[in-house]
Amino acid sequence: MHDAIGKVYEYIVQYGMSVIAAIIILIVGKMVAKFTVNLIESSMLKAGVDKTIGSFVRHLAFYGVMTFVFIAALNKLGVETSSFIAVVGAASLAVGLALQGSLANFASGFMIIIFQPFKVGDTIDAGGAQGKVEEIQIFNTIIISSDKKRVIVPNSKITGDKITIDISASA
Repeated sequence: MHDAIGKVYEYIVQYGMSVIAAIIILIVGKMVAKFTVNLIESSMLKAGVDKTIGSFVRHLAFYGVMTFVFIAALNKLGVETSSFIAVVGAASLAVGLALQGSLANFASGFMIIIFQPFKVGDTIDAGGAQGKVEEIQIFNTIIISSDKKRVIVPNSKITGDKITIDISASA
């Protein structure tokens, strides 16, 4: 019995500091992630960045920092993280290939929001649809046609083709 208690004590001494350090890494890492997110969010608000972009970047930054924090905590516990990183990379590639169309629409939506070739209220001919832009979403743009039909056009179709903007209608 004394040997068993001695072994437990030995394991606690050997691994206890690593577990405590990993917990500290997680706690401090979460605080750093929240601070980073707040800093990014306040900078984007001051710069007048669109709320859609701000929300996306805020979440992306938080989970990006937390991924590194989680990997650092696992590394402190003695887990071999290089294979873990390889698995995450392979999974990301698989998800990226599976979501290729959605990612293309997302990237196109991001480009439309950033570069603003047209805005809500403009009358355009793009992506095989003609009409007045009602809303620009992150994956789609909603256009109201001249016959009062709502046309939802994937953003990749819009950025992948020519865009004609009726400047007489928006003036």
